Amino acid sequence: MEFVIWREAIASFGTAVDSRRCGSVTFVQRFGSSLNVNPHIHVLMLDGVYVDSDEGPVFVPAPPMTDDDVQQIVQTSARRIIRLCTKRGLLDDAQTDPLADEEPVLAAITAASVRGLIATGERAGQRLRRVLRDPATGVRTAPLCFASRGFSLHAATRIAADDRLGLEKLCRYVARPALAAGRLCIINTDQLSFELKTPWSNGTTHLVLSPHELLEKLAALVPPPRLNLIRYHGILAPSARDRAHIVPGTENQSEATSGSAHPPCPHRLSWCQLLARVFALDVTECPRCGGPMRIIAALTEPASIRSYLTGVGLSARPPPIAPARPPLQPELEYAA
Repeated sequence: MEFVIWREAIASFGTAVDSRRCGSVTFVQRFGSSLNVNPHIHVLMLDGVYVDSDEGPVFVPAPPMTDDDVQQIVQTSARRIIRLCTKRGLLDDAQTDPLADEEPVLAAITAASVRGLIATGERAGQRLRRVLRDPATGVRTAPLCFASRGFSLHAATRIAADDRLGLEKLCRYVARPALAAGRLCIINTDQLSFELKTPWSNGTTHLVLSPHELLEKLAALVPPPRLNLIRYHGILAPSARDRAHIVPGTENQSEATSGSAHPPCPHRLSWCQLLARVFALDVTECPRCGGPMRIIAALTEPASIRSYLTGVGLSARPPPIAPARPPLQPELEYAA
């Protein structure tokens, strides 16, 4: 009944089906809570659609989801993804893995990380085989949570529009890094302890790793180059129509960069910002008065450079190169 009322509310705007747009942000994560490779995605999706009106896009919230909706979504997604992977030959065991040919060590440690094993070192090859029952029909694991054929869907988290603190907390969770430094403890020079996020069913609370094993696990979690781990869809996509009216701050930014031939990239940092991060030194701060410095002129001609340095009382000649010193040769003691 609620969906019928929702459709009638959208139809009251008199818009076409193409004008009803939703949006989402996908966070691709390759890691699990135990430093293992566990590819999965977190999706922040608008709980409703935007429809066109005379005053611009208007948001129409959707009714709450039910267990039947989540079960249908996970079953349909599992069926379509498996069918697509089978069509592309990704589930064929006889297919050659390009990564195994190009980077055999990386492929070995990635495969071991997926299974929770050690691929190198003294404990290489230890593994535990399990037989799981995974039916095609979605199995309810929690309210608004279902699993089917190796796929699981958790749709029980819902943030209100005015709950900005809750939205920030959720975004921090879905975009969290693979390793939390607060859960890593150094036992001694040969052993490290990593605290699990939640204890395992067998009572395991910590993982004890050697430095070599920790580097192996971290190497498997590094994503391939040029792979975007955050993706925007629908009305939140970068080139979506009316995105500037929905996402705060993008309207002024688009107007400022519309007349520029080379708009500034917000993801690139200047040299002064990079130096401040690495060396904790703000090169834009005056060492005498502490105020901000600005570029007065840029001199490139040698004569102008010598004239300026001489005028401010600095030497215009580079420091002399010291002669090379012979290496230290301590006396060698030989056994008689």
